[in-house]
Formats: sequence, C-alpha cells, structure tokens
Amino acid sequence: MEQLDYLIRTLNPNVKIPKSKQEKENLLRTLMNIWEVEKLPEQFFDVQDKYLKQKLSEKKIVELEELDEVENNIYLWQGDITTLKVDAIVNAANKVLLGCFVPHHRCIDNVIHTQAGLQLRQECFEIMQKQGEFEKTGQAKITSGYNLPAKHVIHTVGPIIYHSVEDSDKELLASCYRSCLELALKNNLKSIAFCCISTGEFRFPNDLAAQIAVAEVRKVLSENPDRDIKVVFNVFKDSDLAIYRDILCYSEILGQ
Repeated sequence: MEQLDYLIRTLNPNVKIPKSKQEKENLLRTLMNIWEVEKLPEQFFDVQDKYLKQKLSEKKIVELEELDEVENNIYLWQGDITTLKVDAIVNAANKVLLGCFVPHHRCIDNVIHTQAGLQLRQECFEIMQKQGEFEKTGQAKITSGYNLPAKHVIHTVGPIIYHSVEDSDKELLASCYRSCLELALKNNLKSIAFCCISTGEFRFPNDLAAQIAVAEVRKVLSENPDRDIKVVFNVFKDSDLAIYRDILCYSEILGQ
C-alpha cells in the first residue's frame, strides 16, 4: 500500500491518509478526479501507471474478436468500455474537455479519465490551451489512451437537452458520430467503440439517440467502402441493449 500513500501524498501533502486499502483507493480517485493540471514529478506517473495497470489486470480485458458482429463491421456489446481493447473508445465529454471533476461520478467521462490516469487530463488541457476556446458540440478530438486497453480516446461533446429535442439537436448528435468516425479514419484506426453519447446526464432520449447513432454510422461506413473499420456500439444498461438490438436486428430482417 506504499504506492497508494505516495500517490495520495503527492497530490495532497496535507490530507489525512486512511488505514484501509479501499479507503485509500477511494481517496486517491477523489484526488485524481479533482486534480487541476500542474507539474508533477515523473516518479508520480511511473507509480500511478503501475497502480492503474494492476487495477486493470484484475478485470477481464475484452478483445474485439470476442464480440459478435451483428452486421457488416458493426458490433453490439454490453459492458465496461474501459476494459475494451480496440484502437479507440469514444468519450462523451463536456465542452471544457478536461474530464469530470465530480469525485466518483458515474458518468463515462469520469470512468474513462480515472482508468486512463492523469496524463489524459494533461493532454486534454494542452489541446484546450492551444485551441483557446470551449470545444464545440458535434466536434471531436483524439488523445492517447494511456492506461486504458484502448490505444486512443476520441472525445466528443454531445448536445444537452433542456426541454424537447429540436432538429438541431439531432443534427449535432449525428455530427458527433460522424466527427469521431472521420477522425478515426484520418488516423488510420481499425476499430472504434461508441458509448451512448448525450444520453444520461445530457438527457437525450435513449431510443432516438440510438436511431441516430446507427443511421449515421451506417451512412459513414457506406461512404467509405474501401476503409475497413470495425464499429462497436457499447452499452451499459439492459434497456439500451434492448433498444440497439431492436434497431439492428429489425433492420437486418428488413435487409437494410
């Protein structure tokens, strides 16, 4: 547990370190979630990476070859996206693009940044500093995956629904999927896994979001028939799994 003590003390020298391993891990995650980018010793990242890789080894890493192809180059999988070994996973980010600062929040943004390590926030910070403005809805940025099984993370900001869904919201959500895929193709990636962008915290209706996601992915793939890229629709909830199954399987029956 010495590595936990070191990581905690480096991020906050004044905090009281608890005794149990679980409490230490909870505290470390809190400190990582609220960390504001600043210079840290190289030793910190060496110790952090060793710790995160150990945590990852306790989970089952999922290879693309283990998934079922529901239609040509499209896969549907329910599980923890941070265990998926693909070229890129998609993060449903916010406009600041620095990850979620709410300790232990269950959003995908928090989960991805927590497993990737602080280097991910650091790289996002550098991107945003260079950009000089908030990330626009419907656009995408690519970073390394660091301590994730995925080689890269593609960050996109989906539309937030405040009242009813407008046509502009639908267009922006479709743009998220297109921007991510175009960025993946530009970087010669062979596989990409999408989370359910804009659902949950951003309140986009799950069924409509899934329809837009599948339609836009199919469209981009049909526009690039010479590019062999595998697309995974990753879901976490049973309800989302049922929605995607209905869309993909029903379309297959119709021959679409």
